[in-house]
Order: sequence, then C-alpha cells, then structure tokens
Amino acid sequence: MLPDLVSLALFVRVAETRSITKAAEASHIALAAASRRMSLLEHQYGVKLLTRTARGAELTPAGRAALHRARQILAQADQLKSDMSEYASGGKGHVRIQASASAISQFLPADLATFATLAPQVVIALEERFSGEIVQALREGATDVGVVMEGTPMDGLEWFDYKVDQLVAVVPRKHPLRSRSVVFSSLLDYDFVALESATAITRLLIDQAAVARKPLRARIQVHSFAALCKMIEAGLGIGVLPEGAAKPFVAAKQLRIVALSDPWAKRHMYVCVRDYESLPAIARKLVDHLRCTKPPAGS
Repeated sequence: MLPDLVSLALFVRVAETRSITKAAEASHIALAAASRRMSLLEHQYGVKLLTRTARGAELTPAGRAALHRARQILAQADQLKSDMSEYASGGKGHVRIQASASAISQFLPADLATFATLAPQVVIALEERFSGEIVQALREGATDVGVVMEGTPMDGLEWFDYKVDQLVAVVPRKHPLRSRSVVFSSLLDYDFVALESATAITRLLIDQAAVARKPLRARIQVHSFAALCKMIEAGLGIGVLPEGAAKPFVAAKQLRIVALSDPWAKRHMYVCVRDYESLPAIARKLVDHLRCTKPPAGS
C-alpha cells in the first residue's frame, strides 16, 4: 500500500524541524497520531526512517533517501492539483516545458505563440534551464516536454528533430578581426567572454579549443546572452552566440558578427520527452506542433 500524502508531508516536516512535536503542531495533527503515522511509514517500508536523539528526530540513511523521494511525490501531487484546477475552471489543460536559452531566444516564442492560437485555453508553463538539467527534469517527471541542444546525453528518453541554429563570433565593431568568416581556432588568440561552464555553448567551445590544442582564454563568464554582449561591447573580449540570438544585440550595440565556418558551428536542437504515448493529450499536441517531422494525420 502506498503511503498517503498527509503522512509524507508530515515526514518532510519532521525532517525539516527535527521534531515530531513541532511537525505535528505545524500539520495540525495530535502528537500521538503523528507518531503513529511515522511508525506506519516505517512499517510499510520495513526500514527505520528516524532515530530519536537528545537533539531531536534525526534521519537515518534510509530516511535521507526517503526524504528526497517524498519531496518529489509531494511536488508532483501539487502539480496534479494545479493541472486539475485548469480543468475545473474551464481550461483545457496545462503543459510544462523546459528549454535551453538558445531555443527560447530564437525559435520558441513564435512557435508557442502559434500553438496558443490553436489551443487558446491551454496554460503553458515555460522555464529556461541548461540542457542537462532539462534531461534530468524529464527523467524525474518534473516537466512534460524539453528542448535541448545536441550533444546532451538523452539515454532513456524519446526525442524528435526541432530546429538548427548557427553559432557566430561576436566582436566589438572596431575589433582588428575584419574577416566575414573565420575558423574557430583562429579566434583562440583573443580573450573570450564566455557563458557559464554548464551551458552547451561553453562546453562545445572548450572541447573544440582542446581539439585545436589551444586554451580558451575566458577572461570573464556571465549568465546571459545580454550580459555577454555588454561585456564584449565594453572591450573585455569576444564571444560566441547563436546567430539568431546575437542579431538583436548587434543591431542595438557597437558589435559585429563574424560567421564561423566550422561544421560543428551548425547545431541541432531536439524536442524530447520521457514517453510520448504516456503524455497527456494536450502535451502530445504541443510536441507534434514543435517537432520538425510531423506525425501522420490522426495519430
């Protein structure tokens, strides 16, 4: 028998307060009933979750593992409640989607806008995340749909072609580099302004610098495309961005775009899900709308 949500929520409060008494008070449950619920949880799993010490209730190793899962279950229950509230209020559904900055800055706004016209009562919850975080969220059920960059391990997931973007070098307008197109290795003599190390772009640049047997001289690292362009404009280095994301900044600032001729500078994006067939119908419709190769009519 699965544990009830009240007991799981109580267990999480015990872990956070290190006190069954305080957790019972916060949950508006009698102390005896709270103790009974904790004992039943331990009985269901056949392990000791808590030990009582002079400092209060302490988690056992099994309890620490259970705490992580309990929080996930409660978060999913909250999400289910939110999803159902959309139906109760006359809506047609709720879709969670996480995407990389490259996808959000170039393609997703227009694609989600057209989807919204086709399904105006659907609530779309979009979050920007690194590709690796998106894959993890899909595996844990924390999002329905992900848009990630190529090179991201997607073992155990289903994925579909989405878009292709082109990386370019962004330099100050008066930079001595005057070519319209360059190979990446020729840029490694200059200082770089880079995105955070966890981003797909920075990982790719580090890998390609290693292939060229030159260091990537990252003078400064920033969180966003906008901050990167501001630092380049200030003369702190050059950078590499998706062309579609760079163009608005180049038009507004004293910057230039230089094309990268390397084959790897053309990158694929993928729409990925944990299990297409098990998605809610409205989430499948969003995947079908985004994917490059559309499914047959009526599927």
